[in-house]
Amino acid sequence: MEPILRVKNLRVSFLSRDDEFEAVRGVSFEVKKGETLGIVGESGSGKSVTARSIMRLLPSPPSFMKEGEITFLGENLSTKTEKEMESIRGRDIGMIFQDPMTSLNPTIKIGKQIAESLIKHQKLSQKEGKEKAIDLLKLVGIRNSETRYNQYPHEFSGGMRQRVMIAIALACRPTLLIADEPTTALDVTIQAQILNLMKDMQERFGTSIILITHDLGVVAGMCDRVVVMKDGEIVETGTTEEIFENPKHPYTLKLLNALPRLDENKKPKPAPLILPGTDYDKPLLKVRGLKQYFDMGKGNVLKAVDNISFHIRPGETLGLVGESGSGKSTTGRAILRLHEPTGGDVLYQGMAVNRLSQSEMKIMRRHMQMIFQDPYASLNPRFKVLDIIGQALDVHKLSGSKAERKRRVEELLEMVGLEPSHALRYPHEFSGGQRQRIGIARALAVEPKFIVCDEPLSALDVSIQSQVVKLLEDLQHRLGLTYLFIAHDLSMVKHISDRVAVMYAGKIVELAESEELYSNPQHEYTKKLLSAIPIPDPKIESMKKRVLMEEQTDEDKYHLSQSELVEVSKGHWVAMPKVAVHV
Repeated sequence: MEPILRVKNLRVSFLSRDDEFEAVRGVSFEVKKGETLGIVGESGSGKSVTARSIMRLLPSPPSFMKEGEITFLGENLSTKTEKEMESIRGRDIGMIFQDPMTSLNPTIKIGKQIAESLIKHQKLSQKEGKEKAIDLLKLVGIRNSETRYNQYPHEFSGGMRQRVMIAIALACRPTLLIADEPTTALDVTIQAQILNLMKDMQERFGTSIILITHDLGVVAGMCDRVVVMKDGEIVETGTTEEIFENPKHPYTLKLLNALPRLDENKKPKPAPLILPGTDYDKPLLKVRGLKQYFDMGKGNVLKAVDNISFHIRPGETLGLVGESGSGKSTTGRAILRLHEPTGGDVLYQGMAVNRLSQSEMKIMRRHMQMIFQDPYASLNPRFKVLDIIGQALDVHKLSGSKAERKRRVEELLEMVGLEPSHALRYPHEFSGGQRQRIGIARALAVEPKFIVCDEPLSALDVSIQSQVVKLLEDLQHRLGLTYLFIAHDLSMVKHISDRVAVMYAGKIVELAESEELYSNPQHEYTKKLLSAIPIPDPKIESMKKRVLMEEQTDEDKYHLSQSELVEVSKGHWVAMPKVAVHV
């Protein structure tokens, strides 16, 4: 069968004032009708530049196609004018981008953004365009599509916005769909829905798909063939089964080995350092009836955290998982009083943290620290690393002389696997993984015993994630640290945590030891959450039946508010309906 797309010896460079950077170096591949080709690789591998080159969406300057040929349906796209490309984009080749919020125009109603493509490429009237746009909204699973047609992007959730992007991309039933990291910003359950939707659309319309991702679990369930990219080059290509069963290149092997698998038993962690004077039978941190409500105006109250209780023992890691909006990050912030809790108590070594004065809280922050989600936003770009980490020492008067301060910062950098010389650099001179290590060094500067890790891996590539997890485990062992590890990646949480709590709509619905929770989930929400996680094995993915999430209704929230945690077996707690007591 003749390929619908053929990319031959593609070379793409970017020019700066001083030099030329070759982002794509001699890339060649083909896509056949009705197949899905996965292009995988980490940040900087050149996969997105390759995709945008096909669509001719790279800004020129600074980019230029140095060499190569892109042939689509027998025509050379690299020789087309911009006007000719405008008629091909949307009509013959559709594209789904990574971030649906920045890809949709915030000032134009959703329906009009879908209809626009139909009116332009299929020469439909305004009325016909609207009717077809409403049909497309229904097709991609958006309820009340007539009402939704007239809403703006900010009125949709992330998953719903990505469904709209799929509707726009498929509006004219293109021959080829390029999906550039279409699920990276989404929760695992929404990801499962989006991938199933793409498969369904492919079966209906016979569309060919190029799926660009760094998630090999997604590739296992979606792709027929795989191209692995590193530093702008293809290092391995083959069928999905070949790549997963018998990878040849060390980089492919590294990517596969870095993935935590939900179907594998967790490896035993080294026991944490035994700290003198610590009572390991008593919780280090106790959360009792914690509430965090936000006034949304007009009498509406958002119960982000609604009366939750748990404890964490010294040297333990408690994983806290759930989808966006479940309340897990708000819980971490309320514990550290980055939000002032609405109610309940947070007890650190028996002391009520939420009842301390500001000056007392400042002293308490030496014992309780936080590692933030975004290593780019959490470091001041105007400060050198020496001052980013040194500032924490200054606040708590731990720095001593300038020489002592510098020596302590260099020690901390070495502790997290960086060079002492890095102290004199600025954040922009580091990779994402290195920046997260700086964030960890800053948290460790005041020698805390308890650290809230708030999604510390979500902005990182998979191999960097495994390095950071190994570092956190090593530091826990050496320093006797206690972690609250907040994440939506359940595979990683299983392997780092001793116990796991599952949050849904502001409540903890299940809490158990890590292996017990994953092997014997009791709550329906936990089961659905686990079923949606892709496993990096094509055979398992092909046999797996996913349970998809429904939109959370007011009735769901009511039933949840009427439930309480019950111990169903030793250490395994599940939210059950409250039993009415009749006197």
